[in-house]
Amino acid sequence: MIRNPTTASTERSRDAKRRKKKKTQEREDEKQPKWKSQAQQQIYSSKLRQALARVNNLGSASPKGKAVRQAADRVLAATAKGRTRWSRAILTNRLKLKFTKHKRQRVAATLPSRSKRARVSVHRLKGKGGAGVQRKVRFLGRLVPGCRKEPLPVVLEEAIDYIPALEMQVRAMNALFNLLSAASSSSSSSS
Repeated sequence: MIRNPTTASTERSRDAKRRKKKKTQEREDEKQPKWKSQAQQQIYSSKLRQALARVNNLGSASPKGKAVRQAADRVLAATAKGRTRWSRAILTNRLKLKFTKHKRQRVAATLPSRSKRARVSVHRLKGKGGAGVQRKVRFLGRLVPGCRKEPLPVVLEEAIDYIPALEMQVRAMNALFNLLSAASSSSSSSS
């Protein structure tokens, strides 16, 4: 099969343009993490508004602050679509709580009202450099859902994704608060 030299050069230049466009797109994606995009923020904000409306309609089955936080976390995990360990942990934790609720009520009736907290000795916390780093990794693992017993690279990777997600959550909740406070102040001034 014989090709025309002009056709081959145009194909090569077209391929070069595609590669260049793809590299440019990848660089832009690296500059703007997925949790900082405006589209992701809008998706999360609309889902959060719907979830908070459902929490408000449920009444006072649980304390409002706790219910709002749980709804915001569930929506955040659903927005992440279960692609990360922390989002899967939040989504599965909801199911675990649903099934273990009845067991807790029965056990709570038999246990004394005062709960015993585990005491941490000061001597155990003191350690050399490696032990201090391990302690901090364990602490970070407890902060990031689903990373309690994971190694350092996994904890860091999950924390790198979880922190911007939480920042997006804070921005969305601040925006909703500002909207609601502006609406309530305008309704109170008109009455």
